[in-house]
Amino acid sequence: MASSATRPYSVAAGASEAFGELLKQCKGQVPKEFGSYSGNVTFVPSNHGDQVYFPSPCREQDAIAAIKALEACAAAAIGDLRHGKNSRSIKVDLDKAACFLMSAYLATIDGKRKGQTPKGLIPDTDFNQAQSIQYRRLSANLYETKEDGRYYHIHGSLDATTQLRMIGLLPFNPRLTDYQKCIDTIEAAVKRFTVAELEDMNSKHGQAGVEALKWENFLETTHGKVISALPPFTVEAIKVQQTTVPETPPHTPTETKFQSHLWPKVPANVSQYALRGIKVIEMCRVIAGPTIGRSLAAHGAQVLKVTGPKLPDVPFFQVDVNTGKHTSHLDLRNQSDLKTFQNLLAEADVLIDGYRPGALAKFGCDPQSLAKLAQQRGNHGFVYVAEDCFGGTGVPGAEWAGRRGWQQIADCVTGVAWAQGQFMGLENEPSVPPMPMSDYGTGALGCVAAMAGLYQRETKGGSWMCRTSLCQYDIFLLKLGLLPLQEQERLKMVFAGPFFKLRHYDSVDKVSGEALKAMQRAYPHLFGPDLMLKAKSKGFNGKDIRWPKEAIEVEGLLIQHVRASRPNGFDRPGWEGWETDLIMDGEVNLAEDDAVFTNTSVTPAPREEQHQQQAGSGSMNSVPQRRNRIATMNTVLATA
Repeated sequence: MASSATRPYSVAAGASEAFGELLKQCKGQVPKEFGSYSGNVTFVPSNHGDQVYFPSPCREQDAIAAIKALEACAAAAIGDLRHGKNSRSIKVDLDKAACFLMSAYLATIDGKRKGQTPKGLIPDTDFNQAQSIQYRRLSANLYETKEDGRYYHIHGSLDATTQLRMIGLLPFNPRLTDYQKCIDTIEAAVKRFTVAELEDMNSKHGQAGVEALKWENFLETTHGKVISALPPFTVEAIKVQQTTVPETPPHTPTETKFQSHLWPKVPANVSQYALRGIKVIEMCRVIAGPTIGRSLAAHGAQVLKVTGPKLPDVPFFQVDVNTGKHTSHLDLRNQSDLKTFQNLLAEADVLIDGYRPGALAKFGCDPQSLAKLAQQRGNHGFVYVAEDCFGGTGVPGAEWAGRRGWQQIADCVTGVAWAQGQFMGLENEPSVPPMPMSDYGTGALGCVAAMAGLYQRETKGGSWMCRTSLCQYDIFLLKLGLLPLQEQERLKMVFAGPFFKLRHYDSVDKVSGEALKAMQRAYPHLFGPDLMLKAKSKGFNGKDIRWPKEAIEVEGLLIQHVRASRPNGFDRPGWEGWETDLIMDGEVNLAEDDAVFTNTSVTPAPREEQHQQQAGSGSMNSVPQRRNRIATMNTVLATA
């Protein structure tokens, strides 16, 4: 983006440019009706200014605002398909989009943020103590290798034992509790190996890990060449041998009035969500994959997150990414639970797969199996959405497609970490960037891909496969170029202090923590109540949950969650009897017609009744209370 020495950097202008670039890169992946709404988009800065908030040289805010704009275009086009043509205005709130990038650090439970919650407030899903013990947590970190100037991000994932043993360390070391001593111990172990040796060990032990490459070096790799030629996400029809069941005829979106074949029937007198009634099964952990589900839930979809009862996950992230969903535990190795899951799947429209490519195929959760199931149920097509680290599944030459990975792995391999290190003034050192921004960006891409798949299912018929990855988000980000040097220098002055004393070995928690403290001083409005919603969570024993508001507004449609978060495994698995919560925006109740969501003829599961009783007076969904709510909505979200 052109920059003047006298004109400050504008995120609104940068987002507009990034949006144009995103539309070009996604041409052929999204219906033309999505792009037809691009001229209706306005990027709206706050009265606090139109500025960059994060201590990063990458155009993260531009990128996420652009992706959110495309998400809003998708909602508008689907709204036309379901509710009739309407030239809808679209707004992207740039402050709310920035909050989306650090949502896990803004969400609170009982007033406590990440790192502040007392034991017992959140169910402990850190079954392998990969998060709760500092020494083990630092097994997922960036360290220098035996070769000067070459750095490798090892990653113990959600079980540090294999990783630590792989580099010759004890899996537990109770005497080692000091942060710097933990780092020194682990880095000394990593420094015994070359990059090639670490790669070989990672492959043999099935670990996530990667060398930190510069952008230009990544593009020289075989995988880099292949994946950088792909769009940020792909959407394609799943090809299966046609059965004798006739395919449901699609209809054209140009029809002014039509009878929808696949969209669930919605009463005409209720609030209009783009995805109301769409059923989504989410099989993901941590942030990126669950963010796809959380975003779809904001558009009215029923999102059921399915996890195993002994499957480890980061406890606090559930406060954020489980917003709007139901969550159920099913052990798919158990025949009874597998049957329950298959029954749920038979009614679903979308499946989100956030695991390593192919890991869920044995449970029938691969594109071909889902497409065949769609034929068996009368060609009611599936939309399969996959999110992973490296991308490129099924693409010739994408040699790293099957590798394990997480956000820091993608940030290191693509060059984001080297750009961050150079920005921080480190001499020949990379650094992981603050906040899980690539996670959230990837989740937003996955949401758009899912919406494109649903649109194509309705207009063209069949089942659809959507794929995105952390690396594809990072590639889109880096292709935008870095912030102008003038803006980088401004940020260095704003964040001068402890943040710029960090080194390559400082953990993502440390980097994000220092960034967060500086941002709270420089931009306190981002942490205030004006950008947050609040509700009491039955799943968290009636505690107040706060989370950031949605960043987009589409005329004539609602984009807002109807229930607070809950821990993994809280709900009985099923599609009936879903409750709504009283959502508070400051002192205003954001009430809407609960009857569509709540099937009052269904008896709650005994377990769910117990949770409601535990919530006590915090349960705010009794019939009299619902009747007494004031149905107040923001005018820009008013129903058509």
